[in-house]
Amino acid sequence: MNTAQLTAFERACRQPLMLGLFLPHQQGAWSPSKAPRKTSWDFDYNAKCARKADRLGFDIVFALAQWLGKGGYGGEIKFRENALDPFVTSAGLAPITKNVLLIATVHILYGWHPLHLAKYGAVIDHMSGGRWGLNVVTGYKESEFRMFGLKPIAHDKRYEMAAEFTTIMRRLWAEDEELTYKGQWWRTKDAFVAPKPVNRSIVMVNAGSSPAGIDYATSHSDIIFVTSPGGADPGDACRTLPAHIKKIRQAARAKKRGIKIMINPHVICRDTEKAARAQYQRILEQRDEAALGNFVAAFQGGDQTSWRGHTPENWAVGGNVHLVGTPEQIVEWFIKLKRAGCDGMQINFFDFLPDLSFFGKRVMPLLHQAGLRIETDAL
Repeated sequence: MNTAQLTAFERACRQPLMLGLFLPHQQGAWSPSKAPRKTSWDFDYNAKCARKADRLGFDIVFALAQWLGKGGYGGEIKFRENALDPFVTSAGLAPITKNVLLIATVHILYGWHPLHLAKYGAVIDHMSGGRWGLNVVTGYKESEFRMFGLKPIAHDKRYEMAAEFTTIMRRLWAEDEELTYKGQWWRTKDAFVAPKPVNRSIVMVNAGSSPAGIDYATSHSDIIFVTSPGGADPGDACRTLPAHIKKIRQAARAKKRGIKIMINPHVICRDTEKAARAQYQRILEQRDEAALGNFVAAFQGGDQTSWRGHTPENWAVGGNVHLVGTPEQIVEWFIKLKRAGCDGMQINFFDFLPDLSFFGKRVMPLLHQAGLRIETDAL
């Protein structure tokens, strides 16, 4: 099969290290800090980020989904009050990108029916030429469920519901006959979706880390996002990740499924380590204490199991693992995270467009030299 015949996901899987960009869909992006930057949550800015990532050869662009009240997480910066919806945004990015896989995050338990998402997803997949994927999230914040007039759902039950939802949706994408399904939570009679997705299936993503979450992810997902059990320090991450990743891979192998595992580093890269460390300190020292306190409390108050090893200082900078240093040092950390079991990096930055440009100019060539990336025509 030549490169032109490969799907976006197949091309990504052939890379020694998959590379994704977490888009800054939300006000303040990933860092509740008042340090200066020009990053914006608006569509035009995110479209520029997505197109640049596409030109640089990134495999994936991705964004989170959230439902917050007035003021977001608060503070002087009103952290994350304004936020794009990644499902809708993925449709807007479809015709203005060429190769990158567009992953949309959707809270599937907030009033969706599988038929809705199967139909809409198939349409966006056609709009993108077969480059659309779905990150399934079940939600864990009581405030979000209440926004939709719903009662909170117990942790493990959410994943049972997600499994049924996903099963119906994937059958609607794959099967040529009308579907009648009587499940515990969803029913459909003579349901049908046309057009089918371009490749008769959709790339599925999840970030489950609890036993129930891992069971769902290893049963239904193609990409699993992991979080560092050791917090944001990359050395601690590399020390604690192998056992966690081994558990996930064993669960997938038991089901005879292949998966890709990615992690989310926040990259702060400069010509010198001193300059990179200085930027890290600016972000940390100018954190918005009120926004940070509300942000941390929201995660600590939920029943999710990921991110538990992170400190408020880690949250102030943002991202799951903090990689700070020169281009050469960033590549070395990528190599170490790969050795720890990660198949790819889903990167976020502080000031996205200039940081992404610097990454493309200074880090990408080193990734190729290190054998972590291969030119597309050589895949």
